[in-house]
Amino acid sequence: MEAFESTIQIGISACLAGEKVRFDTGHKRSNFCMDELGNYVEYKKFCPEVAVGMSIPRATIRQVRVGDTIKVCRPDGSGDVGQSLTAYGERVATEQAKELSGFVFCAKSPSCGMERVKVYNEAGTGNSSEGIGFFAAQIMKHNPNLPCEENGRLSDRHLRENFVMRVYVYKHWQTLNLDCVGVHELTRFHAKHKYLLMSHNYEAYKALGRLLGNAVGHDIEEIKAQYISHLMQGLSRPASRKNQANTLSHLQGYFKNVLSKIEKQELCEAIEQYREGIVPLYVPLTLLKHHLTVHSNDYLTEQVYFNPYPNALKLRFGI
Repeated sequence: MEAFESTIQIGISACLAGEKVRFDTGHKRSNFCMDELGNYVEYKKFCPEVAVGMSIPRATIRQVRVGDTIKVCRPDGSGDVGQSLTAYGERVATEQAKELSGFVFCAKSPSCGMERVKVYNEAGTGNSSEGIGFFAAQIMKHNPNLPCEENGRLSDRHLRENFVMRVYVYKHWQTLNLDCVGVHELTRFHAKHKYLLMSHNYEAYKALGRLLGNAVGHDIEEIKAQYISHLMQGLSRPASRKNQANTLSHLQGYFKNVLSKIEKQELCEAIEQYREGIVPLYVPLTLLKHHLTVHSNDYLTEQVYFNPYPNALKLRFGI
């Protein structure tokens, strides 16, 4: 069931890759990105501040509100690079990011932060955490389906698992020959991702089913655009224990006629213990995978839910 052959490229802020490109010649290397996830993906590194001509070392920059606009400049208000960062971000977003399956940004950076970047008042006497990094903003604006995350949030095991899962799903989508994809191929893709989406957002699963069910006679390009947009939005919500347990119960139903009474009880108890937070997701999943090995089912074997990414990443051990 586990087959990940295509090379996955992820964009990353260069400082998170360990490159000494920060204003003080330092870095903010992400051990998870480089030592764990890095074994399965290739990174394309970006330092927008260096890319627009800033030196190493350099003076610090911040976002500063001046009237109705925001500058990215030194604390004294000089050296505004806001327009340069925006132009560079737009160029990367439109020329390079289309080949990426995800992006990891440096949190709180005036160029790379995804959210909650400090925006100072012109006098420098106060700030609010309402900004978005100028470079990151362009990447996300022009690639709204691209899975993006910040290094700090990847410390949360649920957000970490969710990000990696979305990267692999998005890569699955990118490997389709979209010029040749019709309703049949879309429906098959949806069927493979059925239980994964159900575990994250049941409403999105039903809505996409209706979209495909009514697709005949409509513009297929518009259907494809709507499908991937709603799919990635639906998967962006980390799966709750309740939704996961309900999904596991649905999967259990496929084995109701082949398991012994003791096996059924064991599986029910594992799912309930997961629901109650006693055991991680990996416990009932392992049981289901075992039964699927013994009692083969072609439809379940194709379900991405069982192996959304390499098991060696151990992302389901802690959720």
